[in-house]
Amino acid sequence: MDDGLIGGSGTLVSRVANDIRQRIAARTLAPGARLPSIRSFAKTMAASKSTIVEAYDRLVAEGVIQSRRGSGFYVAGRMPPLALAEIEPRPDRAIDPLWVSRSSLDANDGMAKPGCGWLPSSWMPEAGIRRALRALARRQDNSLTDYASPLGLKPLRQLLARRMAEHGVEVMPDQIMLTESGTQAVDLLCRFLIEPGDAVMVDDPCYFNFHALLKAHRAKIIGVPYTRNGPDPELFGKILSQHRPRLYITNSALHNPTGAVLSSVVAHRLLKLAEQHDLTIIEDDIFADFEHQPAPRLAAFDGLDRVIHIGSFSKSLSASIRCGFVATRQEWIDGLVDLRIATSFGSGRIGSEVVLSMLKDGTYRKHMDSLRTRLARSMGNTIARLKPLGIVPWIEPRGGMFLWCKLPDGVDAARIAQLGLEEGIVFAPGNVFSQAQAAHSYMRFNVAQCNNPHIFEVLGRLVADQAASASS
Repeated sequence: MDDGLIGGSGTLVSRVANDIRQRIAARTLAPGARLPSIRSFAKTMAASKSTIVEAYDRLVAEGVIQSRRGSGFYVAGRMPPLALAEIEPRPDRAIDPLWVSRSSLDANDGMAKPGCGWLPSSWMPEAGIRRALRALARRQDNSLTDYASPLGLKPLRQLLARRMAEHGVEVMPDQIMLTESGTQAVDLLCRFLIEPGDAVMVDDPCYFNFHALLKAHRAKIIGVPYTRNGPDPELFGKILSQHRPRLYITNSALHNPTGAVLSSVVAHRLLKLAEQHDLTIIEDDIFADFEHQPAPRLAAFDGLDRVIHIGSFSKSLSASIRCGFVATRQEWIDGLVDLRIATSFGSGRIGSEVVLSMLKDGTYRKHMDSLRTRLARSMGNTIARLKPLGIVPWIEPRGGMFLWCKLPDGVDAARIAQLGLEEGIVFAPGNVFSQAQAAHSYMRFNVAQCNNPHIFEVLGRLVADQAASASS
């Protein structure tokens, strides 16, 4: 992948001052903490001592830090509220993953959203959902009013265990805990497994909300380059040796954003390295039902020893009926249940009941059969529309909704996203997915959201204008 742009702008003094601000925002420098000495920080930043002095003086004038004669510089004031958007320097919110999410969620019905991560409402089985809700409302029990059990609805957990077995993941129902979503599952696991400052490895590129979640947990995020067959095994091993990460979070099937799938050879190498370095892996499998042919699962090879398997129905069934799950080793379940009760008390029983009903009566299976066909058609149409614009897929995925594309030389995806917003289109520029900021010339397209010709008219014009400027 191409080298990324260096975040931030302005003079070296400004970049030094911004680095300190970001450390304070990320909680790596707490109130009262002593800043690095002028000499050591000059070496770290590859700057002169006078540059560091000027940056520190500027921060003192702003009240961000304090100077103590004969002792050095210290962070001033109380701890500010955690501001995820400020943890890393961003030239504008157009390349902030939280901004992309908020723009997509806040977009009105008239806005096009090729950068969002979900299906159009019209593609969802609304009639089946209404039918399941009506049936639930007619039941003469406490399904509409009471909490579910701490692990979640048992019949649904039993059905999920059978579904996972079809992918080679052998699990007992009591090893499964229902959650509100895949995101909540990852959040609970981070609370359970890591402490602030722990290193956590993610793919580069990866689903951008992994970055946001890990920043909220104050983890040290390390990206491993992702190839067409999975993470680069050689670099994966080097990161394990150098940084000793506690956790690795990934998609095995229909990787977000690239659409790639993990090969069996790479999977075995990763698990061998994980065993050598005592690494725990979270396998996010929320796109399992979008596959035409099942890809290898780390949890299937590992037997839920080092791998934790999670899933969700938010992308495939409904974003409003929240239902996800965690499958993990038996001895961790009690601790996760306690944490779940402490943070959200009970699970949403109505959502679980609706999902169970639609899985049992065949509605979900028929919906997914139709959806896979529809997505395959949209994938081909989107590729055909992008090709004349000089936008090339990194790979042609075997299923799913995402297409990871290389823009023409000289075209910056963040700038395209910024200009697109002015014309009512939400794009997803590559660097929101890249911890190394190495994807400035890439963009993720949701093919299900690309049926509006206006998207390609605007995109073609913006790409042509930027490419012409770059070559002049």
